[in-house]
Amino acid sequence: MSMPWGQVSPSVYETGRLVTLAPWLTGHGERVRWLLGNQRPDGGWGAPDGYGLVPSLSATEALLSVLGRGEDTGVLVEALREAAARGLRRLSRCLGDPRLSLPDMPAIELIVPSLVARINDHLAANGMSAALALPAGMSEAPLAAVRRWVASEEEIPQKLLHALEIAGDAAHGAAAVHVTEIGTVGASPAASAAWLGDRGPSEPGHPVRWHLEAVVRRHGGPVPVGLPITVFERGWVLSSLARAGISFEVPPEMLVDLRTAIGPAGTPAGAGLPPDADTTSVALYALTLLGLPQDPGSLWAFETPTHFCTWQGEEGASVSVNAHVLDAFGRYAAVRPEAAPAYAPAIRKLSGWLREQQRQDGSWDDRWHASPYYGTASCGLALHEFGGVEAADAVRAGVEWVLDTQRDDGGWGRWAGTVEETAYALQLLLFAGSGRRVTEAAARGYAYLLRSADVSEGPPLWHDKDLYRPLAVVRAAVLAAMHLAQSRSLVVRLAGQV
Repeated sequence: MSMPWGQVSPSVYETGRLVTLAPWLTGHGERVRWLLGNQRPDGGWGAPDGYGLVPSLSATEALLSVLGRGEDTGVLVEALREAAARGLRRLSRCLGDPRLSLPDMPAIELIVPSLVARINDHLAANGMSAALALPAGMSEAPLAAVRRWVASEEEIPQKLLHALEIAGDAAHGAAAVHVTEIGTVGASPAASAAWLGDRGPSEPGHPVRWHLEAVVRRHGGPVPVGLPITVFERGWVLSSLARAGISFEVPPEMLVDLRTAIGPAGTPAGAGLPPDADTTSVALYALTLLGLPQDPGSLWAFETPTHFCTWQGEEGASVSVNAHVLDAFGRYAAVRPEAAPAYAPAIRKLSGWLREQQRQDGSWDDRWHASPYYGTASCGLALHEFGGVEAADAVRAGVEWVLDTQRDDGGWGRWAGTVEETAYALQLLLFAGSGRRVTEAAARGYAYLLRSADVSEGPPLWHDKDLYRPLAVVRAAVLAAMHLAQSRSLVVRLAGQV
């Protein structure tokens, strides 16, 4: 309640955009130094497996912008040049690799061409001919179309506002943009700075300028990729703690806020974003767990012939979103049996679709998270509770996959063991698994969490324009897993022997 915008890790992509778009903003030098401090030894930024392209493009372009403007940021020019050169070499290798596979990130098909073009403009201005190429299969055409759209002053979809910075000069003061009551465009510092444009330094009292100043002061210079995330954070935290059976007291204002946030079209994750089925379903599920069930009828707006979309016009589909819709419908039907017949067809539909999306190895992969442990826990838990007997084999396969992929140190993780991914794995094992092998694996996982108590540390794994880490959400997941383990006395005793 004391941090109503949410707690989110800083983003290389978003911080790089502010270095370029808002050098007049408080903390400019801190942002430049933060980018330099987060450059990898190979010259890039961000996570492996294609996740590093967008942050590396943004950080490299930001450093080239600083050099081009000849600014005094408190960093030696030689250090800036060397970091930018290393970034360019890394990008050239990455974009020239035919094996490059890009993750399914929001607006990536617009962000990459916009940043490549900006970097190539810097190179041309310095007489350098080795321009960067776009990844195979990617074109500048969608970006050009969006820029014409923004310049036309026609209504802009709310989800596009979150990445308005890709519109270039057309973003500055775009007439079709609606600034939220808290002074943000989308839920993005970069989009807000892009819309504010030249008014930033000339109008220090502008609401968008005030919002940006508040964000950078909270984070000491660097900024997150998405803020605020008020409803998203509260829904996930409350549902994680309540599902695990942790006894806690919810501030009454939080419950009122959560309930009133859900309108006929659902609820957005925070101000500046469109309503989405994920946040809506998790908020509904949390309220039902806490004894305040709300009719989940607003979720019908997201139904398609085969599944539930995250928002209208979504390209692709998310297994975790559909698992959370199943949670919301299933829990509501359980506490309101008179309403159960109305939701039974959708529950069967969701269960069947989720089973169809399961991978051969028993896991699920999700478009809103880099780790398959998040998708597998989301789907496995929903199917375990509400999927019926038909889902038993799928749940069992998910549990077996988790057991088979535990690391030697007792943790779980896509690239290395993390407390977040270990928490998801433990939740699935302790809710849906049984037997000696599950107990022993859970004991090793619990011991791993005890050794890794600082949950503020860890890689960002959630998908936005850049990977991010919702800190309170991760803490709640870890607390839930530890509570579940502690409720199994045998797990705790075995953990003491690990």
